[in-house]
Amino acid sequence: MKDSQTKLAASGINLWFGSKQVLKNIHVRFEKNKVTALIGPSGCGKSTLLRCFNRMHDLTSDARIEGDFLLDGKNIYDADFPVTQVRRRIGMVFQKPNPFPKSIYENINYGLKINQVPKEQRPRIVENALKESFIWEEVKDDLLRPATRLSGGQQQRLCIARAVALRPEVILMDEPCSALDPISTSKIEELIVKLKENYTIVIVTHNMQQAQRIADKTVFMYLGEIIEENNTMSLFNNPQHELTANYVGGKFG
Repeated sequence: MKDSQTKLAASGINLWFGSKQVLKNIHVRFEKNKVTALIGPSGCGKSTLLRCFNRMHDLTSDARIEGDFLLDGKNIYDADFPVTQVRRRIGMVFQKPNPFPKSIYENINYGLKINQVPKEQRPRIVENALKESFIWEEVKDDLLRPATRLSGGQQQRLCIARAVALRPEVILMDEPCSALDPISTSKIEELIVKLKENYTIVIVTHNMQQAQRIADKTVFMYLGEIIEENNTMSLFNNPQHELTANYVGGKFG
């Protein structure tokens, strides 16, 4: 029976790129309206796992995946679960802000058009998405300005607004603050904490202080495996595995 608190889950996941196994026997659950942080050294499989939930490896010719990725208990790789529906229900924000070379307004409106949202509803949805992403007051008088002229932090909040405009149920974030200054990072973190009221959020981060500030649960990965997972304060203050203790203690990274 499906756990009513679990929004997203991976069960028995093994993934290879060619002959190299990148993920090994992954079992993990992400709870509704919680922020879960994936931490671990570079190359441990965090981003690879995250991208599986958005089916971003579909076009990687040498990728081979075993196991189940479940959204509300249903496997998102099933033939009757179109990838377009997966990506509408599971949004993604990338490490580097990637606004379209269009106006601020069109960055959000474009996805609404593609998904055939009625034209008369779009201005309200655009405004609400910008408000929800804490950027409306900064751009409301410049909606026709090219999005590429915004600062890095504003561009990332615009990309989050673009994701929430389609009302996904889950938002995946792959190091969304790594290219940002401390002030912009603080704004994104404040936004993430607010967004969990309406969304389930999974974030990959190398910043352990960030994980402690925003995550309800933290998952530590190493060499393609999950070593330990727990509520964030317990994992950082009382790690149960020596590898976890060494990593959060700064002995390797």
